[in-house]
Amino acid sequence: MAGDEGKGEFNLQIERVTLEDDSPYECQVGQSESSIGIISHTVWVTVLIPPGKPVIEEHSGVSEVEWVAGVEYTVSCSVTDTKPASELKFTKSSNELSGVEVNVLPGSQEKLQNTRAVVRVTPQSWDNGNRMVCLAMNEAVSQPVETGFTMRVLFPPQPPRIEGYDRPEVKAGETLSLECKSIGGNPLATLQWSKNDEVISTSWDTVSLTNTARSPLSLHIQPEDNMARLTCEAVNQVTPVPLQHTITLRVVFLPSEVKILGSSSIAEKKQLSLSCFTAASNPPVQIRWWLGFRELTTTEVTITEMSNGGRVTMSNLTHTVSREENGLQLTCEAFNEAIRFTKSESVLLRVLYPPQKVWIESPPEGKQFKAGTEVKLTCFSSGGNPTGSLTWYKDNKSVRYVPSAIVSGMMASRQLIITTQPDDNLATYRCNATNEAKAPPLTATTKLHVQFPPMNVKISASAKQVKRGQSLTLTCTTGSSNPVANISWFKNGERLRGFDLGKKKAEHGGESTMGRVYIKAVSSDNGKRVTCQAYSAVLTQGVNTFYRLDVLYPPEFSPDQQRVVQAVEHDAARLPLRVSANPDNISYTWTYHGENLIKEGALRHHLKDGGELEIWNLTRTDAGDYKILCKNTEGENETLIKLDVQYSPSIKSLQDPTEVDLGDTAEIVCTADANPVTPGMFRWGWLGEEERELTADQQVAEGATGKLVITETKRSDAGLYECTVDNGIAPPAKQAVRLVVRFKPELQKGVHLSKVATSGDGSKTATLSCKAEGIPKVEYSWAKNGVGLDLNHPRYSEDTVHEGALHTSTLTIINASAALDYAIFTCTARNKLGLDVFHIQLVSTSRPDPPTGLQVASVTHNSVTLQWTAGFDGGLEQKFRVRYHWEEAASFMYVDVFPPQATTFTITGLNAETPYNFSVNALNLLGESDYADGNAVLTVTTREKPEKDDKIPSPPETAETSPTEGPVLPLYLIVVLAVVGGVLLILNSALVACLVKKWRTHHSDAAGSEGKKGEGEGSSLTKPNEYGGGELLNKAARQTLLIDSCSELSSSVYESYEGDSASERGHYYYPASDFRPSLYPHQEAPECLSEGTSSFAGHWDQRRDAHEYEQVRDASLYEEVGRPYPPPPSSGYYHSVLDRQGRALLDPRQGSDPTGAYQRRGRGQSEYEDPMRVYDSVAEYTPSWRDYETPSEMRGELV
Repeated sequence: MAGDEGKGEFNLQIERVTLEDDSPYECQVGQSESSIGIISHTVWVTVLIPPGKPVIEEHSGVSEVEWVAGVEYTVSCSVTDTKPASELKFTKSSNELSGVEVNVLPGSQEKLQNTRAVVRVTPQSWDNGNRMVCLAMNEAVSQPVETGFTMRVLFPPQPPRIEGYDRPEVKAGETLSLECKSIGGNPLATLQWSKNDEVISTSWDTVSLTNTARSPLSLHIQPEDNMARLTCEAVNQVTPVPLQHTITLRVVFLPSEVKILGSSSIAEKKQLSLSCFTAASNPPVQIRWWLGFRELTTTEVTITEMSNGGRVTMSNLTHTVSREENGLQLTCEAFNEAIRFTKSESVLLRVLYPPQKVWIESPPEGKQFKAGTEVKLTCFSSGGNPTGSLTWYKDNKSVRYVPSAIVSGMMASRQLIITTQPDDNLATYRCNATNEAKAPPLTATTKLHVQFPPMNVKISASAKQVKRGQSLTLTCTTGSSNPVANISWFKNGERLRGFDLGKKKAEHGGESTMGRVYIKAVSSDNGKRVTCQAYSAVLTQGVNTFYRLDVLYPPEFSPDQQRVVQAVEHDAARLPLRVSANPDNISYTWTYHGENLIKEGALRHHLKDGGELEIWNLTRTDAGDYKILCKNTEGENETLIKLDVQYSPSIKSLQDPTEVDLGDTAEIVCTADANPVTPGMFRWGWLGEEERELTADQQVAEGATGKLVITETKRSDAGLYECTVDNGIAPPAKQAVRLVVRFKPELQKGVHLSKVATSGDGSKTATLSCKAEGIPKVEYSWAKNGVGLDLNHPRYSEDTVHEGALHTSTLTIINASAALDYAIFTCTARNKLGLDVFHIQLVSTSRPDPPTGLQVASVTHNSVTLQWTAGFDGGLEQKFRVRYHWEEAASFMYVDVFPPQATTFTITGLNAETPYNFSVNALNLLGESDYADGNAVLTVTTREKPEKDDKIPSPPETAETSPTEGPVLPLYLIVVLAVVGGVLLILNSALVACLVKKWRTHHSDAAGSEGKKGEGEGSSLTKPNEYGGGELLNKAARQTLLIDSCSELSSSVYESYEGDSASERGHYYYPASDFRPSLYPHQEAPECLSEGTSSFAGHWDQRRDAHEYEQVRDASLYEEVGRPYPPPPSSGYYHSVLDRQGRALLDPRQGSDPTGAYQRRGRGQSEYEDPMRVYDSVAEYTPSWRDYETPSEMRGELV
């Protein structure tokens, strides 16, 4: 309610009006003093619902619709739930459409209405890109609500046109450039070129600015393009058929060839017919003929149209030739005077005529030749064009494989080489001479007389077969021979008596002979040959043939029939049968122990070819005698064959393990089953890791039993052995057996094992380890100061590990203290064969014990290799240092062993035949030990230097350079100084003089006082290096492990020079992971070169801030690099360095000569400047990262 009641205003206000509010409302006023009754008034409230966004049903939610121009489409638009009903209309390209059908339907609720409008639209090309819109409005809105889409109207392009062909004709060989264009269309046209309906190009592009598609075409004109149809086609998605533009090419082209058809060879006085034609041309050409320089007019010309518009001209010539025209040139000329064209083709006229004469050169008539003799016959002919072709004939048959004729001028010859045969006797040889003139051939003939042995020998028999004991008659007839041959009979090399039956005339002018022999048949003659030989004494040649005897007899076994057969078990055995019979259709019956083996269903016994018996999958029970009965139509026979079945060995018994007490004799017995039992079939082998040979005396065999006998057994004899039995039949039998050698416990002992160190402050755990070997199992017990330990005590624990014969006991003491646990602990190991005891002392960490057992491993002329045994390390990591001295040395030489824990080390660079004194001691962080073996000195004399070519060459004999001389300036520096000096000579003269004076002063000071510092460069070393008891330290020794002072500060490698080679070698760098110097890292001021330095100054680090040498434990690889730094400073001693194998390379042979180190690298000291070295005092320097103080004897210079 709203309004002023005092004024009688009672207004109804409705907020957030909904459809339910659409109804009549009545204002009622009750009875008052002045009114009679209730007064009321009714008012209608109409709620208007505006239209929502219309929906185009066919294209809902689509912003662009593709249509084809000229096609009618239906568009439906609807709007729902409005009040009152909405009015719908359509616009296309901003133009309102008519013919809209509108339907109003009930809405989703009462009082609401839906409106649907349908219109039919035919888009045109100009509608492309414009919008199709549906508008909805009613009384609730002041502006219509619209929806729509952009029309993408597809329409065909304009027909294409071809540009660039504006001439009536084009010449062959030219390049014709054409372009096809098509305007308009959506999308723009796709273009393609075709020639005579064959596509030749599909490349095109579009120009958006002009709405044009274009396709260029470059065509190389060929003659076949004449009358060709070039077509450009334009299509797009809505083109019903391709749009085309076609042009026809007219091409002018010349004939590509002129060709003469027909043969230019013809016999004299014959008519020659030839044809000449040209390839197609446009326009056509004319043809004329020339013989030499004379034109021939007996021609006939025709012109023919071709498919491509060209024309072919053909001329036919007829001419009667004479012998005088032979060799003249016959020419066909094609020409066209209008286009100034001429082209010709020529052939040589060849007039044929026959040869004039033919003859044969042959041996004298009546000369006799033996068959197989080579005879030469040569045929000659003269005259004719071409020269005569010669052909040989024998008795009117052409002779093949005759060498080619030889032609020389008008003469021809052809040789016939004959290897005489029987049929050459009295044969007629003829030579014919002909040529292409086709005249009757000229001929010449000759005859040969040939002697030949019988051409063949034939034997005929009175019967095909004969039984044993019967007689057989054989008759031999020879073929033709000249002269007649004699007949002889042989049987297996034995001559038989024969009978001559006479002779008769035969072929090739020869004679035939006959002979006969009589034979009594025996079984051994079956299959043997009876030979008839016909021999000519004149020719010393014979021919023979044989007749194989067929003698019938019952089966007979061969004398070499095998009586015993050996075979291997599980294999197949074949019992061989050597039996013969005629006829050889033999039946075989095999029996074993009276049982027939070949029967139906037999799986293992099979009858093979020749009656042999094959037995599959042999077993030992198959051994024995087998009887074979053989029978044929002439009788029967039988014999016995023994089968011996062999088999691979097997081991029947082998005692594993075999145990023996230490020192007794061990006997391992291996019993086998085998057939055959062969000598040496037992073989014993050791299966341990190391190689070991067992002697023949240890391997004993008696029949099927083999023994391995080991006397006085040792612990090393224990392990796996293998018994192998091999009788030659695979597989050999193998079986391993373990030999166990029983022995009492043996503890591992040694000075380095007799102590264990711990801090003893009650915060650490101490571990004592005891290892013993023994069989059988070893048990441990522990005692402290002779009193057995209670291992149940919470501070003590013991763990025993058994690994084969090795038994390890570990005693752990928790919170070990000096007061309670610094004592002697006794470890006792025992088994049933005995016991062993070892004492271990638990002590505080300390300096190491001295090494022991120092000895020489090897000596050469310039090196010594030492060995020693490490002592107790004091509970800390230890390393070793070698000290040595020789008579001429001013002091001891020291070298740290590398790798630090190695107990073998080689000192190199020594003098030949020189006595040296060696000692070695150990060091750890708490100090160093005495020298080995009670400070004993080991004296070793190096060997004589061998005479080899690898001697170190002496330095070149040049003028010695004094250490006080100045360095030589490089050439480039001299040039630079000369140029600069020429410009600024006056201004810089005073400065140059000052620099020269200063350089000389500096260099003389460096040569006079080695090891001193320059003024103002820090403190100097005023006392000698100290080592242990104050011995003078070799200055060169500090080069062993130091990096050059001016090397990179962060380098993790140290540098070494190999001083033992005559040739120049590069630096070697070693990883510092194994390098642990005696002293803690200390600061060292790198000395960088000042004025007057050499050209190497650029390599030195110019920084003067101190740096530390740190231990780098990264295990990097050894690496060879170039020479980045100049050589180290000269010294009174040669430098001590380490090679890559950890050997010290020391060469004291140079004495105190400071130039030696440089000269050995093939250069003089003058090439380098000896840089000053500045070493700060480090005696009072303690690294901040150490929580304890360095012992005083370990401070000082690095060694």
